[in-house]
Amino acid sequence: SADQPLADAAARRPYQCRRRAADGDRPAACPPRNLKIALAGGIALLVAVVTTEAHPVAQGSMNVRIAGPEVRLTVRVSMEEVLVQNALFAGANETGVAPAELCRRHGDYLAQHVHLFADGAPVPGRVTAVTPPVVPGPQRATYELTYDLPAKTAQLRLEENVLNEYTYAPGNRWEATYVVRVAQENRPAIEGLLLTSGQPVIINCAVMPTSLGGAVSGTSLNKWRLFRDYVRHGILHILTGYDHLLFISALVLAVVTFWDLVKVISAFTLAHSITLTLSVLDVVRLPGRVVEPMIAASIVFVALQNVFWPQRSRGAARLGVAFFFGLFHGLGFAGGLLSAMEGMTGLAIGLAIVAFSLGVEIGHQVVVLPVFGALRILRRQGRETTRLADGVFRYGSGAIAVAGVVYFVAALRIR
Repeated sequence: SADQPLADAAARRPYQCRRRAADGDRPAACPPRNLKIALAGGIALLVAVVTTEAHPVAQGSMNVRIAGPEVRLTVRVSMEEVLVQNALFAGANETGVAPAELCRRHGDYLAQHVHLFADGAPVPGRVTAVTPPVVPGPQRATYELTYDLPAKTAQLRLEENVLNEYTYAPGNRWEATYVVRVAQENRPAIEGLLLTSGQPVIINCAVMPTSLGGAVSGTSLNKWRLFRDYVRHGILHILTGYDHLLFISALVLAVVTFWDLVKVISAFTLAHSITLTLSVLDVVRLPGRVVEPMIAASIVFVALQNVFWPQRSRGAARLGVAFFFGLFHGLGFAGGLLSAMEGMTGLAIGLAIVAFSLGVEIGHQVVVLPVFGALRILRRQGRETTRLADGVFRYGSGAIAVAGVVYFVAALRIR
């Protein structure tokens, strides 16, 4: 095509500023002397990414049993959720508190932040049992919450806002999510439902059972609902998670050709798919205190590589970096999701993982394609806009590096 030589030249040109010996002028690859516009572009990119309401996620499971006048919730949560809530609770500065006491406090907290509505009216709940984790064993605490239903309830609505009031980093709040299983007497159990602060679980109770002792026959799996919910969860995990957004944006800022984009995103996708799959098989698990700082470090490394070693921001070196750090991002995607799915059927787990992974990739493309397209257009319009694109590359990368440092400090502090 007519513009292919321009694209080829841009692909060969390193992002570094070299003055011409003859006349002292700068080549088109250099940012302009007046950096205000370029700096504004970098800041705008940072603001667009960081001000998204991102949140690290603590994941657990809920087993909902409905019988006669009662609803009983069995809530299993990671000790991470328990420790975060106790550590960040106003005035909770004491040290050396026994795990059993921390779990008891978190039970009281759950009763105030897990909400049940019967036909639109709130139903108060109470904690009836607390089981701390057993060492050795899975480090999860178990809670029983009981709610007394009014007569002839037709519909229940389950909501939660657990950890939402706590800030992980500036603009970055905590959130808890739960995989939900619903059991009603004389009905098949429904599994694979997803409860988040923005996604309630609706339960229809057209025929109310009479006791907790009756058998529940079979398990019902609404494949379409499960697939839809987990695709949505994967998309939101990216679009509301500035750690992944910052990393993928730093990668995309450095690409020049569409083929470069395909290769670097493929390397990242392959890597996080591998670790997500290994997590499904319970082959590889790393604690959050390792994964979260590594994800933050990946942001800083790639952004600084763009700024100080631009010649390494493309080619095999960048593909290796994208793949290596993608392995840790995959573990971040998995998080506690798999532990929360314990007890689900193999079909439900497999479908949820596929749907979640698809949602993650959709979320990536929502970010990748507009950023790449905008920079591509700028580089094709002429010398001045090419200089502007290069300025956005440099100063956008610098802004991302600063945000990555903030995230890294937060990851170390909370762990």
